Amino acid sequence: MQRSYVIKPELGKSYPFVSHGKGIYLYDKEGNRYIDGCSGAVTASIGHGVEEIAEAMYAQARSVSFAYRSHFSSDAVEELGAKLAEWAPGSLNWSFFVSSGSEATETAQKIAIQYWQEKGYATKNRIISRWMSYHGITMGALSMSGHVLRRKRFVPLLADGPKISPPYPYRRPEGMSLEAYALACANELETAILRIGPEHVAAFIAEPVIGASGGAVVPPDGYFQRIREICDKYQVLFIADEVMTGVGRTGKPFGIDHWGVQPDLMALGKGMSAGYTPMAAAMATDDIIETIARGSGLIMAGHTYSANPQSAAVSLAVLRYVEKHQLVEKAAERGAYLLSRLRELADELPLIGEARGLGMLCGLEFVKDKKTREPFPLAQGVTARIIKRAFEKGLLIYPATGGLDGVAGDAVIIAPPLTITTEEIDELIALLKESIASVEQELRQEALLV
Repeated sequence: MQRSYVIKPELGKSYPFVSHGKGIYLYDKEGNRYIDGCSGAVTASIGHGVEEIAEAMYAQARSVSFAYRSHFSSDAVEELGAKLAEWAPGSLNWSFFVSSGSEATETAQKIAIQYWQEKGYATKNRIISRWMSYHGITMGALSMSGHVLRRKRFVPLLADGPKISPPYPYRRPEGMSLEAYALACANELETAILRIGPEHVAAFIAEPVIGASGGAVVPPDGYFQRIREICDKYQVLFIADEVMTGVGRTGKPFGIDHWGVQPDLMALGKGMSAGYTPMAAAMATDDIIETIARGSGLIMAGHTYSANPQSAAVSLAVLRYVEKHQLVEKAAERGAYLLSRLRELADELPLIGEARGLGMLCGLEFVKDKKTREPFPLAQGVTARIIKRAFEKGLLIYPATGGLDGVAGDAVIIAPPLTITTEEIDELIALLKESIASVEQELRQEALLV
């Protein structure tokens, strides 16, 4: 093998070469098989090697793959926009197409600020967000993110950081009910708005289910309903970051649908194209777009590959595949089974503090002491050990490390393709159990596990 000149996630690490994928499985060039237990980066929601998607890709490529959005629209782009309008709640009918989730959240941020400018409120330009969140790695998206470890190197370059605490039921104050906790967390938004001044706040952004920085943390009922009330009271837009939770992943079309709350803006990605092409979107309500149309008539955002016909055709085929095979409903049904199996593991294995999730987005949090919920120091690398052991056994899972202020917190995300069967879930659970039990034994030998 010639020397590699590719900058990989871990410099100096040797990675196996992927050969092909089919269904929930990936295969490397050595012939090893892996269960894609996290859909890559919670992306490959319809599984690998779907012929219908390849056919749609080829058909569009034979017609036209690229046309710049300032010159042309295309059938694929228009049909995708119409399809997303069918899916989205309320009057979230307008899509600005980009290439990644980071671009989508940053575009939503820009649209929110521009909306208030167009209405004559030029000082409403601050975005409030939460700690233990992740909205992307570009500077604008990272500024809104509360993932301490990913922010750390760039703090001097970032805009105002997150202001409020996340809803984290597993670590709520002892004796506090879920209902009281939900309101306490949500009310922090009102406090933050008043401290900054409502005249300066454009929007609040949140993930319906906390993903990469917490490991599928589900908020208590009542939380988002109160968030919506506060946003309405102070004329603050609500941006739902559905990059990870959208397009059926949680067992409803979008994660926020579980609470019957309608956002003003929504960011999509990942499952929108199921990994078959780079594609994402920022969606906005009729009111937002009509306001801008009556004003400048131009949204100040865009990238070379925005509204790319090739990617639009692929994403449209993905959405139609999800509909045809009723994958939203299957995510709810099989996700409930997956979570029940994960909770069985949590009851059995001392290392697991909590199994949690919604639909086919589940997580496990690992603790040093199950009774006190004491976390491991990050230096002990518990999450990394479990992921490495699982990989060796042929199971891919996703890290969610550092949720406790960037100094502690070990968790993983279990989020297989929505197409997974109950038999395949059982196979996944068996490998996961072996992996965690093996690391447990290792930690006991090192006197690190209570």
